[in-house]
Amino acid sequence: MGKHLTVSERRVQRVRRALKKNSKGRPRLSVHRTGKHIYAQIIDDAQGHTVAAASSLEKDLRGKMSTGGNKDAAAEIGKLIAERAQKAGIKDVVFDRGGFLFHGRVKALADAAREGGLNF
Repeated sequence: MGKHLTVSERRVQRVRRALKKNSKGRPRLSVHRTGKHIYAQIIDDAQGHTVAAASSLEKDLRGKMSTGGNKDAAAEIGKLIAERAQKAGIKDVVFDRGGFLFHGRVKALADAAREGGLNF
């Protein structure tokens, strides 16, 4: 028998399946959020490794932010991931919201990454 998936696992798979159809070989900007923190990675699926990453857990950012669980923190992470992607020579990515709604902190991170120079 096949594995039974939860609703959230099915949503993640649905989002990822749509991305693979439309990615055209571009790396994936993957976002994960929890109640206290937000994380972003740029992943090259062709080679299977992470090119750049940023999170609200990083020590140099923790002093700037009161908490990692708000829109201001998400915007900081968006700017930082865009800056690190530029250093790695990446401009075009495909946005993987990972089953989270494109709203609130996820949208704030995406908007800041676009302002930082990423195209998606």
